[in-house]
Amino acid sequence: MTVPNAPVASAAQNRRQDPKTVKDYIRTIVDFPKEGIKFRDVTTLFADARGFRMAVDQLLTPYAGTRIDKVVGLEARGFILGGAVAHQLTVGFVPIRKKGKLPGAVLSEAYALEYGEAVMEIHDDALQPGDQVLIVDDLLATGGTARAAIRLCERLGAEVVGCAFVIDLPDLGGRALLEGSGVDVYALTSFDD
Repeated sequence: MTVPNAPVASAAQNRRQDPKTVKDYIRTIVDFPKEGIKFRDVTTLFADARGFRMAVDQLLTPYAGTRIDKVVGLEARGFILGGAVAHQLTVGFVPIRKKGKLPGAVLSEAYALEYGEAVMEIHDDALQPGDQVLIVDDLLATGGTARAAIRLCERLGAEVVGCAFVIDLPDLGGRALLEGSGVDVYALTSFDD
């Protein structure tokens, strides 16, 4: 039932009243995908309207006043976050996908995995020289995927203004790798184990 003339809380008021942090919305699943792994599941964050809004708003905060022409999202959860961030900024969204998933002409970049190699791709016309790009993903672990994305953007002549993540796993060294190559890294939360 709707009460006529009842005060309606704004989104900002609702956020101020919510004592939760982004980390509170993230579920940990032990022994997934294999024994000994603690999987940080952001689908619970995405499923909660307040949590998701909080994450998107916070991903944008350090880039207020920065020119961003495109948001680049990394497969697959970076598509969800990156699309929402691009919408908030009113800029285009560019996906970077695993090899063989994009139609048309692409640039490819290989990166090391624990046991082997993987390849990420971007359309060869997705970015223009001089574009200011924000890369968005859910998780920063070893930094291999993000570093491959940075290289792809740079090969197209774009400048990466930063990489924004929901979660950083600092023990795996991704932040150090990216910052060591001169890229600004921002994460909403971290898990040390």
